[in-house]
Amino acid sequence: MELLDQTEDNLPILSDVREAHKFDESALDKYLAKHLEGYSGNMALQQFSGGSSNPTFLVESGSHRWVMRKRPPGNLLPSAHQVDREYRVMHALQETGVPVPKMHLFCDNPDVIGREFYVMEMIDGRVTRSELPGFTPAERSTFYDDFARVLAALHTVDHEAVGLAKHGRPGNYFARQIDRWSKQYVAAKTDDIPEMDELMRWMPANVPDWEEISVIHGDYRVGNVLVHPTEPKVVAVLDWEISTLGHALGDLSYHCAYAYHAEFDEFINELDERGIPSERDYVAAYCRHAGRDPVPNWNFCVAYNLFRLASIVQGVYARGLQGIASSEFQLEQQQAQVRARAEKAWALVEAM
Repeated sequence: MELLDQTEDNLPILSDVREAHKFDESALDKYLAKHLEGYSGNMALQQFSGGSSNPTFLVESGSHRWVMRKRPPGNLLPSAHQVDREYRVMHALQETGVPVPKMHLFCDNPDVIGREFYVMEMIDGRVTRSELPGFTPAERSTFYDDFARVLAALHTVDHEAVGLAKHGRPGNYFARQIDRWSKQYVAAKTDDIPEMDELMRWMPANVPDWEEISVIHGDYRVGNVLVHPTEPKVVAVLDWEISTLGHALGDLSYHCAYAYHAEFDEFINELDERGIPSERDYVAAYCRHAGRDPVPNWNFCVAYNLFRLASIVQGVYARGLQGIASSEFQLEQQQAQVRARAEKAWALVEAM
């Protein structure tokens, strides 16, 4: 999961390649000279600051610019940091209504720079967070309607027609995801959190009988999209490493868990004056764009995603303890986030 650091005008921050993520740049230069159209040598390489998952770099050659993503160093959790998955799904969505960068190449040979990597189009845009600092109330309202529209567009993609029939496993999405994130949490566990244990017992026994299948992003939130340089609209959806075939409501409720039950806590009663839709209105906007009925069993969806977020952040925290996270962050803050999200998830369960 990513949120690149940004300047006051919401532009991403670039720096020299950090020591933990250095690799053989001459080997990359030789590889790109053979495989990347438009590459003419004299490579300039910088690393995007921020994020906590796959290291991301700006590659420049002459007047051309690209973005490279690679797997991070260290002992990685099972099925984590899947740059091949990111590349495959964005390539498949190229000709759909979902805004994604153009994919240029994927290298699965670890002998080149030590890890798998891919190169994609560099798109100019702003990176920001759910509260949209620096936006006017009218711009926030417009943006969130477009944000909901883009997610609805993704969920209407024919996954078989675009070559993603094998992008995920069959069966109940929530059941298999609860199993996956429970295992990830246990593998990265560092502290005892009773609410996580309660959720891992309760959720598998109370999964709704939903079999709907869509292409889902898996981490769809404001921090994972690029905003147009001057307009309040999405120009690219990024960070697809945990995309799969699943239930649209799992995707929809993820942003709500992330924003309405975390980032908006300090001003939850001021959303209207800020131009941010309420949770109910955001969900209604999505349903309007997707042409679907009101959402049933909403508390389960949000509780599931709070649990999932807790598991994801636990993995980030565990990597931080090993000193191999992709960026610097306060470990104590990450540790507190895991506990807070678990407690909120269990409170939603108890309120059902």
